[in-house]
Amino acid sequence: MAHLNRRRLLASSLLGAASALPAGAAVPPAPELRAADPELYWKRIRQEMFYLPGWRSYLNNGSLGLVTRPVLTAVEDYLRKAAALQITGYPRWGYETLDEEREEMARFLGCKKDELAFTHCATESMSMIAAGIDLKAGDEVLITNEEHPSGREPWLRRAQRDGVVVREVPIPLPPDSAAQLADLVISAIGPRTRVLSFSGILTNPGVIMPVREICTAARAKGVITVVDGAHMNGQIPVKLSDLNCDYYAGSPHKWIFAPAGCGLLYIREENLDRLWPTIVSGNWDNRELKAARFMQVGTNNRAIFAGLMAALRFLESLGPEAVYERIHHLARMAYRMAAERPSLELYSPADHSLYGSLVTIGFRGKDHAPLLRKLNERRIWVYQNPRLRIACHIHTRPEDLEAFFETVDEVFGTTG
Repeated sequence: MAHLNRRRLLASSLLGAASALPAGAAVPPAPELRAADPELYWKRIRQEMFYLPGWRSYLNNGSLGLVTRPVLTAVEDYLRKAAALQITGYPRWGYETLDEEREEMARFLGCKKDELAFTHCATESMSMIAAGIDLKAGDEVLITNEEHPSGREPWLRRAQRDGVVVREVPIPLPPDSAAQLADLVISAIGPRTRVLSFSGILTNPGVIMPVREICTAARAKGVITVVDGAHMNGQIPVKLSDLNCDYYAGSPHKWIFAPAGCGLLYIREENLDRLWPTIVSGNWDNRELKAARFMQVGTNNRAIFAGLMAALRFLESLGPEAVYERIHHLARMAYRMAAERPSLELYSPADHSLYGSLVTIGFRGKDHAPLLRKLNERRIWVYQNPRLRIACHIHTRPEDLEAFFETVDEVFGTTG
């Protein structure tokens, strides 16, 4: 009891100290509060760092992440300074290399600055990769049947335009193990396979693919590897240099708190001169720029990248490992609550090491339209296409999950 009282006292003192901050100060609560009372800590993060109203349950972070107060402040500040020309150089990107920003982001991603280009989103990066690799009629591109349209359609466009053959590997849901997934993909590589393109985390079921094992095996067969990493950075620990892939696309607006309009393109150093730029302006063929030549795309809003860097620093101020641990804890809670309900079926694996924050469920053939209407009435926002995907982040509260599953019980009953 004395230990419990000490914890409460510490939590109370920390709460009081943070409450004394000036109005509008966007400073996260002290990490000591997370150790003393983690639920209070994360509740404080939601209340003080995000703009989410208390009545909103947002379980759709996999589609669009939410910016924090420091991120929006950074964007607004840059726009004001740019309007007054109170900055060095041009207030834009699209002709600039943004070396300092790329260096900082590269340290977080685990790659070299010269292998990293900024884009607008993972969709743009995937399109640039698919359009820029030399392929001829009859060359095969291998993908999975669980790819996001942005990871599938750029290759289908190459098929229509150039006669490339696109073949899909069926992924079992839920999968049994990482070894099963690796074997399925690697064994599907054929004699005409030139490119293997797949998601690091499958967008709908949320399954984490064994990226390094697959890419290493493909490389040994002389196959180019492309990883759609839209769901990876910020949801699970990732070091690009460890993945052994040739190309990688990222969307920091999903899990790193960045504004919409930020994307990542990684090009393995040996491939920098092999990929054709898709959108070009001056310097597109200046090989000395390395990956930055893929950023010569014309005038764009640089304030977005001020927001991106503020987002990265916010994540690092919390501690990426603490964030990963929290969102995975919430996902395991969602999985457990779903597994307890006979009315639901799980597409996510029982092995929790195979998912990060995304848990996907089905309804055993039931019409789920009434559930979606009821969720909308209660301002619970989820993603459905056609399965229902629960995507938690640090702004998610346990009571958000409870409210979701209580609504499921109300619509479908508790006996299946």
